[in-house]
Amino acid sequence: MAQSVLGGPGDAGYRCTAVDFAANGLGLSLHISEKVEGKWAVLPKRWVVERTFSWLGNFRRLSKDFEILPGTAENMIRIAMMKITLAKCV
Repeated sequence: MAQSVLGGPGDAGYRCTAVDFAANGLGLSLHISEKVEGKWAVLPKRWVVERTFSWLGNFRRLSKDFEILPGTAENMIRIAMMKITLAKCV
């Protein structure tokens, strides 16, 4: 039984493998966004994720997977996001 949507809309390139893994392995449902025919359209929330990845790409320590523990890598992302947020507020 599916519990919730995993991370919002997914890309069509992951239509088979990610949906199967989310449903069978994690017990979650994954919504794959459909292509809008005939015109260009902004997908909801997609630009937020892409913009955030772009901001995080400016941090040298996040450019490669240097960390051994996943918790350390997560903390590096949190520190980078705090720096970005503070820079935008000042």
